[in-house]
Amino acid sequence: MLQWEVHGQPQQAVWHSEAGRASPPRLQVADDRMAADAAYRLICEGTALLWQGDFFNARHLLDALKRRIDKPRGKAQKHRQPPLAEHRLAGHRLAEHSPAQAAQAFHQQRQTQARRAHILGSILIPLTGDYRIPLRRAPDVQAACTQAWGPGDGNDRVIALRELQGIVSAYEWRKNGVAIPALTALGAKGAYDRIHPHYGVFSPVRGEYVDLVAQTPLPADGNGSSTTAWDIGTGTGVLAAVLARRGVAQVVATDTAARALACAQDNLQRLGVAAQVQLLNADLFPPGQADLIVCNPPWLPVRATTSLEQAVYDPDSRMLRGFLSGLAAHLRPGGEGWLILSDLAEHLGLRSRADLLAWLEAAGLRVLGRIDTRPRHGKAFDTSDPLHAARAAEVTSLWRLAAAE
Repeated sequence: MLQWEVHGQPQQAVWHSEAGRASPPRLQVADDRMAADAAYRLICEGTALLWQGDFFNARHLLDALKRRIDKPRGKAQKHRQPPLAEHRLAGHRLAEHSPAQAAQAFHQQRQTQARRAHILGSILIPLTGDYRIPLRRAPDVQAACTQAWGPGDGNDRVIALRELQGIVSAYEWRKNGVAIPALTALGAKGAYDRIHPHYGVFSPVRGEYVDLVAQTPLPADGNGSSTTAWDIGTGTGVLAAVLARRGVAQVVATDTAARALACAQDNLQRLGVAAQVQLLNADLFPPGQADLIVCNPPWLPVRATTSLEQAVYDPDSRMLRGFLSGLAAHLRPGGEGWLILSDLAEHLGLRSRADLLAWLEAAGLRVLGRIDTRPRHGKAFDTSDPLHAARAAEVTSLWRLAAAE
């Protein structure tokens, strides 16, 4: 519980953080009289600010904090590049020759991002037990919060304004959906071609990996067709939907997150393929064997700090190594495992190609082939990105794997 006073009256509310942040050790009430410089100083000293003024002024304060974080400090830096730009250039020169240097630049960027997230996450907003914001000119966020958390439990809450903005943004993403051209190409005329990501479930905005699964020839069983397929770590259900649209008669999709399973069920029903897909709460594999087993694990072997980051970060490559080590035992004779993996971790010095090949050999797997594609997302072409050199060199691959003979 967080406790504070307003006009001498004690107040309290439950601390809520989807990012898993600890409750702030120091809390100060702030309103429209709070200057941005004063707010920045207090936050840097470890004090979170609970906003009690006009809602739009809280947003203005957040924007002012962003400008202060991004502004180069001191006259000495006026005519020189900021540190992150220097790391970017160093990475550009050394990415192919010094994995350690690339890894250092990556970890430095994560530290910078964490500091930024801490500062911007220190402007807090109250929420009533039915998800209303008791501030002047506050928007209606009840539908967005209900969709993310379920019905209100009657307890007042305090949440970071940035997280609340993320909930509202996710609500719009879910309402509008994300266009998936591969689903359109595989669907009947007039069929839905969008995936609607739920809050806390990673959106399939990188379409190149979906295209790989949509275009790679399916392995054939003894009857000349692929009749069973598994989608390991299904998330939004997009790959399970692609396999179903390709004519796979029975797809089993697994995940351990309740939000992901609910999201996948929603999307599969929207796409008209729910009858072909069975959803299971399972860590990696369901019981039995399949003709085709597909897995798109998180691509970077570092610790995740939020639920969304778990779709990108996989500490010690746990999911990747677990998939590889169990794959051979779950493949039917003549079956294939499809591993969708970016080599970004290799360009960042976080994992080597030799590591991946050694895991394949240890798991009793052989490579039947590999289909590569280049990323199409904006960061691959953003030269201001500190990790631009690694992103520009990135290749996403579908590895066709089989049990060693």
